[in-house]
Amino acid sequence: MPMSNAFETRLYPRIEEIAAHFGTPFHIYDETGIRETGERLKKAFAEIDGFREYFAVKALPNPAILAIMADMGFGFDCSSVAELVLARRGGARGEDIMFTSNNTTRAEFARAMADGGSIVNLDDISLLGNLPDVPEPICFRYNPGERRTGNAIIGTPVEAKYGVSHDQLIQAYAEAKASGSKRFGLHTMLASNELDHTYMVQTAAMLLEEARRILEELDIRLEFINIGGGFGIPYRPADTPLNLEAMAASISGLFRDFFRETGSMPKLYMESGRFMTGPHGALVTTAINRKEIYRTYVGVDASMSALMRPGIYGAYHHITVPGKSDGDTEVVDVVGSLCENNDKFAIQRRLPAIEKGDRVVIHDTGAHGHAMGFNYNGRLRPKELLLRSDGTVELIRREERLEDHFATLDFPADRLATETDAAFVHLAN
Repeated sequence: MPMSNAFETRLYPRIEEIAAHFGTPFHIYDETGIRETGERLKKAFAEIDGFREYFAVKALPNPAILAIMADMGFGFDCSSVAELVLARRGGARGEDIMFTSNNTTRAEFARAMADGGSIVNLDDISLLGNLPDVPEPICFRYNPGERRTGNAIIGTPVEAKYGVSHDQLIQAYAEAKASGSKRFGLHTMLASNELDHTYMVQTAAMLLEEARRILEELDIRLEFINIGGGFGIPYRPADTPLNLEAMAASISGLFRDFFRETGSMPKLYMESGRFMTGPHGALVTTAINRKEIYRTYVGVDASMSALMRPGIYGAYHHITVPGKSDGDTEVVDVVGSLCENNDKFAIQRRLPAIEKGDRVVIHDTGAHGHAMGFNYNGRLRPKELLLRSDGTVELIRREERLEDHFATLDFPADRLATETDAAFVHLAN
C-alpha cells in the first residue's frame, strides 16, 4: 500500500492538532518508518562484507533526515556542491561521500576532493583532465548501451547522457591507473522506481562481469561495485512491492560465485533515495474551494510547486481524506493554484466527498517531493516536519517567505509597490 499503515496510524489521529499548530500545507516525514527501512536494508545484505547504503541526498536534502542516515551508518551520494556541503555539515568525510556528477567543472571536483575528500565517481573519460589531483579511490559510471534496457522513467541506456560506454571502459581504467590511481570502483544507474527485483539482480551480475573483464585485462581488482539506486516503491494500492529479501539473496549468491572464481570480493554499495524515504513522507494540504464546471475541481492550498511529480511526469500519488475513508465518493480533479493546467495532484480520481476545510493527504512524498520544488508564479515552498520516533513533531524546515523569494534581487525601497502593501513594506524595512 502507498504510505505504510503504521505511518497513517501514527499521523492521522494527530493530523488536526499538527495542522492547527503549524498550518498547512506541509510535508511530514516519519522517522520510525525511515529507520525500519534502513535496518531492513542492512539486514538483507548483511552477508556481503562492506555493504553500505549511500543515501541519495537529492531525494530529501534536509539535515535532520541526513542525521538519521548517518546514525544508521549510511554514507551519502552527492551530485553538487550544495549536497556536499549538506553531507559534510552532517559529519560526513572522505569515503562517507560518493560524488556522482556529470558535466562537472574543475572547481566542483576541487570541492569534492577538499575538506576530507570523497569517492569521485566520473561520468566520462574526459573528466580525468578536470581533476585537480589523483583521487583515491576513483570510480567510473558505466553505461552498457544496447546491452541493457532501462525503463519508462529513466529511458534506455543508449539514449542516456550518463556514463562511460562499454567500449571505453577498459581505456578509462587504464588511463586512471596510468595517472597513478591505485584504488578503484565501478558504478551504474540504469532504472528508476523499478519494482522488478530481478532487474536489479541483473544489474549486479552485469557489474561483476565487468569487474572480471577489468581484472583480466588490467590486473585491477575493484574495491567495490555500486549498483546505483532505482529501487521502486508501490505508489498505487495495486502495485506489488519490491521483493528486497529475494533480491538480496540472489545478489549475495552472485558475490559468493565471484569470490570462488576470482579469489576477491568487492564491497557492495547502493544509493537508494526513494526506497529509503519515499513511503515515509506525505504532503498534508487543506481543501480551500470546490469548482463545478465541466468537471468537479477540488482546490487545495498546495500547488505543484510543492510536489511536481504528478504535473511533470503524470506520476500517481495516492490521496486520502482522514476521517472520510467510508461513505459517499465522487470523481474529481485535485488541483493547486498555479497558472498551469498541469497543476493537478489527481485527475478524474474517485475520492471521498471533499468539502472546504477538509485535510487532504497526498502520499509518498518523502523523496523527490519538496526537493524538486520551485517558485513559478512566486509560489513559495511549504515547511517540512519530522514525526520523531518519540512522538514529537519537529519543524525541520520553515516555509519560504516573501523575504526569501526576493533575497537575490536588487530591490531598493523606492522600487517597491505602494506603502499600503504591507508585505512589500516589510521587505523594504
